[in-house]
Amino acid sequence: MTARTGMLAAAVLAFRRDLLLAMRHWGQVAQPLVFFVMVTTLFPLALGPSLEQLRDIAAGTLWVAALLASLLGLELLFRADHADGSLEQLLLSGQPLAVLALAKGLAHWAVCGLPLVLLSPLVAVSLGVPVEANGAILLSLGLGTGILSALGAIGSALTLGSFPRTRDCL
Repeated sequence: MTARTGMLAAAVLAFRRDLLLAMRHWGQVAQPLVFFVMVTTLFPLALGPSLEQLRDIAAGTLWVAALLASLLGLELLFRADHADGSLEQLLLSGQPLAVLALAKGLAHWAVCGLPLVLLSPLVAVSLGVPVEANGAILLSLGLGTGILSALGAIGSALTLGSFPRTRDCL
């Protein structure tokens, strides 16, 4: 039973660490949100004020913007840990790597995906989406951005080998 508690404690510590690091670098947190708003705002400007046309493309626009905004933050998910050697410490900790990676992915979603989901009803209004659809928008983007964070964490972890560590370059 103590091994399970240790595993949960390690996951919570990894989650808290990533949240603290994200709050210290708030520019990296704000970048996907600003990108999401910019992309979705450009569509009404490009297509014109026709609400029917905007409603037709609203779902695709929100999803594409959410996907692209989520990708902005994923690049840095494991890179800083790889560069400063803390990824090696995670490997040596004896905790299941899947649990630690899940905690890091959940922290990414809490920092990038959740604010994006909460911002989406406001952005949807600019696309002419009725207010009654906000529940569906929140639910679908909440699940979708979570899945994007999980899949993106896999991709981010797989690309680590192509980046040199900082201390190897010195």
